[in-house]
Amino acid sequence: MSALTAYHLVALVLLAFGVFGFVRRKSLVGMLISVELMLNGAGLSIAASGQLTDADAAMAQLSSLLVMGLAAAEATLALAIILVVAKRFGSSGTEDVTELKG
Repeated sequence: MSALTAYHLVALVLLAFGVFGFVRRKSLVGMLISVELMLNGAGLSIAASGQLTDADAAMAQLSSLLVMGLAAAEATLALAIILVVAKRFGSSGTEDVTELKG
């Protein structure tokens, strides 16, 4: 097994854990952590492909930085939404928040 295959398998495991956690979690914070796992798997796959193939390594690093920036922006926005939902409904569980009208 080559090193690239090993990195892609680890990235696939991160993606699978993220999808499983997103589907199975009941809290919004748990879902946010699962999305972060999925984005980390994608960044790992991009960085490994750029370093271990004939692709341009600088572009792979920039793409990984873009994924990291996207993850940070998504986390900030999602946490703000979670805080508003928790303040308004008194809970951050998805089963308690069924409709978002005042």
